[in-house]
Amino acid sequence: MRADRLLSLLLLLESGRRKRVCDLAARLEVSARTLYRDLDALSAAGVPVYAQRGRGGGVALLEGWRTRLDGLTAAEAEALGTIGIPRALGDLGLSRPLRQGLVKLAATLPQVQRLALERSRQRLHIDSTAWFGSPEQAPHLALLRDAAWQDRRVWLRYRDFDGRASRRNVAPLGLVIKLDRWYLVAHSEQRTLVLRGSRIEAAEATETPFQRPTDFDLAAYWREWCRRFARQRASYPVRLRLSARGADLLARQRPAGDVAEGTTTIDFERRTIALAQVMLLGREAEVLAPEELRDALRELGRDLRALYDGP
Repeated sequence: MRADRLLSLLLLLESGRRKRVCDLAARLEVSARTLYRDLDALSAAGVPVYAQRGRGGGVALLEGWRTRLDGLTAAEAEALGTIGIPRALGDLGLSRPLRQGLVKLAATLPQVQRLALERSRQRLHIDSTAWFGSPEQAPHLALLRDAAWQDRRVWLRYRDFDGRASRRNVAPLGLVIKLDRWYLVAHSEQRTLVLRGSRIEAAEATETPFQRPTDFDLAAYWREWCRRFARQRASYPVRLRLSARGADLLARQRPAGDVAEGTTTIDFERRTIALAQVMLLGREAEVLAPEELRDALRELGRDLRALYDGP
């Protein structure tokens, strides 16, 4: 509904910092043209909103202006009741503050809304953890969180996917968790990087401050980076002949749903991934191409036979 969108737009503007139209439109999932119409509607309703052109410009409210938006709708109270304590916040040491904050927020609600919140909590529980396996460990999250909050640079020792180690001095802009994997978004050597938390082998805080870019939006950057990553990711296509059982076994390793019985081509992204997943299938899969992967499997087979047929 447009009324809900106008309310969300007003709350975004009340955060105080100027916002770019494109960022506001992305947050509200509308076009820039629709956002301009919404801004005109707020202005017509007496909200002192103004736009500033040029570098560092954007849309903002007149300084010091605030509106009062008391109470919650029934749906908002029910949604609030479903909030659990994500494991991710425990990694950052924020689970207890969130729990205390929710208790305080609930205490400010009218009795009828507190009842709606409790009713929702008893009827919907969201568990975001996986059934099996343990989440990746990122032991330096607390230090990185402090550095990002305080806008101070950090020295890192980082090991990339191929095992190459490097030492970097970075400006930590923010932390992101995707499923159970932590990532650090940081600026280093005139470019913005995304570093996987589990590959940060060491971190050392410094007292050197950095100037955070005024137009940087973490959520917007992450969405764009994910789109680029999907387009530019590594590719290692493998042509396979799969039995029905082999297709079923491989599908369990690859939940994307690109596995079928018979002759098929699957992109494993990297040779090491293809070798690890295909060798677990045994006779249920035959690699038809590339030849280098067939050679690697032959060599692995010879090594295993020598190991288990030996004395």
